[in-house]
Amino acid sequence: MPNSSPDQVGHQISSAAAQRLSTRDDGSLDVHASVGGWRGLAEAALPSAGFLVTYLITEDLTAAILLALGTGLIFTVLRLIQRGSLLQSVSGLIGVAICAAFAHFSGDARGYYQPGFFVNAAYLAVFAVSVAVKWPFMGILFGLIRGEGLHWRHDDARRRGYAAATWIVAAVLAARLLVQVPLYLADEVAALGVTRIVMGVPLYALALWLGWMITRPQPAENPSEHQV
Repeated sequence: MPNSSPDQVGHQISSAAAQRLSTRDDGSLDVHASVGGWRGLAEAALPSAGFLVTYLITEDLTAAILLALGTGLIFTVLRLIQRGSLLQSVSGLIGVAICAAFAHFSGDARGYYQPGFFVNAAYLAVFAVSVAVKWPFMGILFGLIRGEGLHWRHDDARRRGYAAATWIVAAVLAARLLVQVPLYLADEVAALGVTRIVMGVPLYALALWLGWMITRPQPAENPSEHQV
């Protein structure tokens, strides 16, 4: 899109990301719904949990991989039967398949967790750069949901708030790497698997909520410009 302005590009990026977030009738962020509710939590945690438990009990890497893939496939089929979004239905299975492939070709259960390191590092870099160039990612995302568009970029206080929110989410990504990489290097498969689940969606949801709360427009702000 060579003729697109920065504002248009930012709006397109935020539109895609905002589709995964939900708000309540009063305009507040519905974190539970934004992560897919209990079903979303299960889809994120159960393939990994099944892989870990199976491997620890049987010490059979192939059985652990097959169980993880089978669990992911079941969730995908259920979504397709219920006419869910094809992208949402298949994306989770693809993620599980990539993790399973790393474990299979490395011949090491720790390989299942390697893709997460690359994903977290990549997002961490993107978030850091977005703040450095004064386009904090949480501002792009939350600005669309609140009806601010990109007007917040002209307000230094709003931009700093969104930068702080972006750093909060980035801190989760950094914490995952700081905790999980040493466990990987120490060959602590059980601890690595447990921290992967605990520091996954639940911790991300908490960071998302904190970022939303600290960037709420103040009552004195024009309600026609900022819709909480």
